[in-house]
Amino acid sequence: MSLGPINEASVADAWNAGVGSSPKGGILMRDLFHDLADQISDLLEGNEAFTLSYGGEDSDFLRFNHGEVRQAGAVRQGYAYLDLMDGARHAGGQMTLSGDSSVDGARAKALVKQLRERRRFVPEDPYLLFAESDETRARVAGDTVPESKEALARIREAGRGQDLVGVYASGVIERGFASSFGQRDWHQVSSFHLDWSFYHRADKAVKCDYAGIAWDQDEFQSKVDWSKQQLEVLLQPSQKISPGRYRTYLSPAALQELLRLVGGSGFSERARRLKQTSLLRMVDEGMELHSSVNLSENVADGLAPGFQESGFSRPDQVSLVQGGALQDSLVSPRSSKEYGIPTNGASSFETPQALDLGAGSLRDREILASIDRGIYVNNLFYLNYSDRPACRATGMTRFATFWVEDGRIQAPLDVMRFDDTIYRILGENLVGLTQERELRIEAGTYQGRSVSSVRLPGALVDEFTLTL
Repeated sequence: MSLGPINEASVADAWNAGVGSSPKGGILMRDLFHDLADQISDLLEGNEAFTLSYGGEDSDFLRFNHGEVRQAGAVRQGYAYLDLMDGARHAGGQMTLSGDSSVDGARAKALVKQLRERRRFVPEDPYLLFAESDETRARVAGDTVPESKEALARIREAGRGQDLVGVYASGVIERGFASSFGQRDWHQVSSFHLDWSFYHRADKAVKCDYAGIAWDQDEFQSKVDWSKQQLEVLLQPSQKISPGRYRTYLSPAALQELLRLVGGSGFSERARRLKQTSLLRMVDEGMELHSSVNLSENVADGLAPGFQESGFSRPDQVSLVQGGALQDSLVSPRSSKEYGIPTNGASSFETPQALDLGAGSLRDREILASIDRGIYVNNLFYLNYSDRPACRATGMTRFATFWVEDGRIQAPLDVMRFDDTIYRILGENLVGLTQERELRIEAGTYQGRSVSSVRLPGALVDEFTLTL
């Protein structure tokens, strides 16, 4: 059994492939958003100023069960968040946009009145900071996402003869920013995300996903073929292993879960100042990860916009870890004002939106031989800290996890708990990272489709600790 190749496509190349409006009408929404900002400008009184941020999408959704579509839908939505300021006092509120200029203008007028009244009762904000630029910038990706009908045909073919369960989402995602100072920013990308499982029974399933801004059929088929090979192994009886430390391969999906946990506070300037960062030992003691670990916030090659909700620009890259050593933090405008340091356009949460882990030297096709005797982990879930200051994480293996013997997958493993530190997993016990990397787009759609992404390899680790 061999690993199929995973191609690494550059998002930057796709951005440069062409600029133009999507057939879903994103450029029209940009014009309506800018018109709304102009209408709000006309409502200002005295020394008032405002910032206006926007998030929207025009998406198709398909839900699959037993390889067939069980539910289909489409969403066109847009929201604007207005922050109305007078000196250091400000109040903010959200409005739903209809796409009709006159209707949205009336809603904005009512919101301005409401915020003006509310602002009278709030204290001055000592850490209020917003961009005062008058620049106009736009970043629009060419429409390279397949039509839903075309994607449906490919997905149904992939699921033929299998119990394919999952969700496919595709379409345009938009972000915008405007201010009373004349700044106008627009960001628009067409993307897709297929999150699916080949289901066997009970908790036995092979989970996989495929995402991007341009569909590569060879890459998709490679993922499908590899998933089917794993499903064949899941048909066999499970093997029992004892708690202990094992040589383990963490797939990009599993490694993403670990980095999502660390990213919640690990790279935040505010968390570092308050001693709440999970990477406290790197901050205070100079502890380092493996020298092959290079982490950055790479907006240039991600899907996130080059600006944040207060209008500040994001640099193409922010180095977070270089050669295993901690580097820059993510600094929001509020942290910038509070601590007297420059902002680098981080969101108010100071979490990565385009995390990039550099490639290593291992090849995908050599992973099983490199494990020799140990564990192949496809997915992790229910992660949390068992010791935050030590960056010790605990969680469960999930879906297809396999026992490997003599460089061959032998049998599936039942769900087990792990408990280990990032300093062991990506530090002293890291054998290597793969040359091949995956672009993985956040699949959450609770308020709308996400522009957060991560590009990362898989990781081979010695003595990964399983506790039960």
